[in-house]
Amino acid sequence: MQAHAATVEEMEKLGRAASAQPVAGSVIALVGGLGAGKTHWTKGFVAGIGSTEEVTSPTFGLVHEYRGGRLPVVHMDFYRIDSPRELIALGWDEYLESGGIVIAEWADKFPEMLPAHTRWLWFRIEPDDSRTLCDVPA
Repeated sequence: MQAHAATVEEMEKLGRAASAQPVAGSVIALVGGLGAGKTHWTKGFVAGIGSTEEVTSPTFGLVHEYRGGRLPVVHMDFYRIDSPRELIALGWDEYLESGGIVIAEWADKFPEMLPAHTRWLWFRIEPDDSRTLCDVPA
């Protein structure tokens, strides 16, 4: 799968479309540089699940939880996490077992911490400032 988004709204639309597939226990790993569209994709995904909560980047809070949709969504950011031990201390194992959906930005920092069934998505900024989203490394 490869998709292209020329605007923030198009990236959110891609996230909304992806929200129809995941089931309880799904884990989605997002990989891409700063500004590549990971949080905008997540905004669309959370809206597609049915939550009306405002989605913001978890870079500083590390974890945001969104409820009110058909499944709860845990949105984590590994960017400022320094070790697997720190990730576990944040409740990683409990989130994986919570019965909701876990979305992890910068997931490539600790790939060994993600379950085998994780869906990986790679985000890339193109020279024309649009974004490409792939399910294989770019």
